[in-house]
Amino acid sequence: MSLLSIDVQYLSERLEDLLKIPSPTGYTDEVVRHVCAEIDKLGIFYELTRRGAIRARLKGRKQRPARAFVSHLDTLGAQVKALKDNGRLEVVPIGCWSARFAEGARVNVFTDSGAYTGTILPLKASGHTFNTGVDELPVGWDYVELRIDAYARSKGDLDRLGVEVGDIVAVEPQSEFLDNGFIVSRHLDNKAGVAVMLAAMKAFVDAGVTPTVDLYWLFTIAEETGHGATSILPAEVASLIAIDNGTSAPGQNSDEFGVTVAMGDETGPFDYHLTRKIVALCKENDIKHQKDVFRYYRSDAASAVEAGADVRTALITFGVDASHGYERIHMHALRSLAELTSAYAQSPVEIARDASEFSDLKGFTHQPTEDAEQRLRPETDDPETEPTGE
Repeated sequence: MSLLSIDVQYLSERLEDLLKIPSPTGYTDEVVRHVCAEIDKLGIFYELTRRGAIRARLKGRKQRPARAFVSHLDTLGAQVKALKDNGRLEVVPIGCWSARFAEGARVNVFTDSGAYTGTILPLKASGHTFNTGVDELPVGWDYVELRIDAYARSKGDLDRLGVEVGDIVAVEPQSEFLDNGFIVSRHLDNKAGVAVMLAAMKAFVDAGVTPTVDLYWLFTIAEETGHGATSILPAEVASLIAIDNGTSAPGQNSDEFGVTVAMGDETGPFDYHLTRKIVALCKENDIKHQKDVFRYYRSDAASAVEAGADVRTALITFGVDASHGYERIHMHALRSLAELTSAYAQSPVEIARDASEFSDLKGFTHQPTEDAEQRLRPETDDPETEPTGE
């Protein structure tokens, strides 16, 4: 097995295109159409759920136990909560993000009559009027308002513009792709993960390589609000790997370079055998990697398990500085992730029992329980024949 060659320029171009398409949760139709068009160009089969989650498939040498990767197309955003008497808009967040990062953001407000640009501002925005009061204002969604770029000095003006409660607000990404490989933008979570998957799919097509087993590429549309991969997994999938952002911050072990393998998040540990297989693949293929545990984090993998899917789950990430804010990543991590997906998809299935949803104890896995010093001694008995990795 060898790593597939990743077209880094293609990866970068796909990410740049994705970032230009507004797609807060609940407003994802156009980004779905865009990704479907790209999958069409690759000549890969796909199908859509009613609401637009995408399930693409590369046929493998065997059908079961199938494997899947998942990333999400939706991003953070906001929604109009009320039309204010002063002609401004009260907004509430879509997804979990701080109003600290909303202050000063350029946005688009999507109404039934068309889109308007605007800016989210603190209630006290003028330093010439409020002086130090600007800095003394608390941080929170109750302390910001949206100024629309149209004649709007009253609630009546907003009514005439066609602005209504519930209208979707998309935040401009303000993307920068730097020559040194750094990428700075909002919404890298998780459009960078989508771009990684598209680049990996292209690598398989270009190389003409057939995966070990059927390989599904899932693109969900409501991860930021907790729904994610609740209703998109086919029954034959036994292992699901989410590709999303890691959190490069004090107290974390994530990094903007290489692959960060999540060992657990707020929903608990990821699958013991699948995560260790991922780490082993990184070592075997000289892919820079590190492990981390996330305290305030959940992904598509969590929503799939909570919906009742009996699958092994893992999370592989690109380290993000200032996650859910004005984020920064590095292309090295994105390329590393795409290479890792190619290694995993070509690797042998080690737990053959996973091909069946139910079976007896034969072929069931082991986890080490003996004393660490005992494990370091040379083997004196026959080697263990039961599987220990996915």
